[in-house]
Amino acid sequence: MSKKANRLYKSHLFVMIFEDKEKLLELYNAVSGSDYRDPELLEINTLENAIYMSMKNDISFLLTSGKLNEYLADVDKQAKECFERLVEQMKQPQDITEQLKSENALEWVQKMNCIRACAIEVVNNEIIYA
Repeated sequence: MSKKANRLYKSHLFVMIFEDKEKLLELYNAVSGSDYRDPELLEINTLENAIYMSMKNDISFLLTSGKLNEYLADVDKQAKECFERLVEQMKQPQDITEQLKSENALEWVQKMNCIRACAIEVVNNEIIYA
């Protein structure tokens, strides 16, 4: 018999333990390898009534200094470039060409869907969830 996690309890406990923003900033710096000094830039975000696959914790940190958006844009760019490169690399050995697309569209779609699924899995494992 498995027990369900009480996510609400965990997030409230975390917030209660780290209500001192200086201690929270110290934890953030230790986890992220950064050296921020202003605890007022730190904001606690909790996920209530939500379940996310591949999520290891339901607490997240957000520094309002604007670096998060820059970081996310960079990760997005890397993921898109990697995806496109992988799709092109995987198409060649399987002889997926524009000619196949015009001659047998169904086969082309099937092969491309398989390749895209594989590329998405690689990008997720190597970039998104790394």
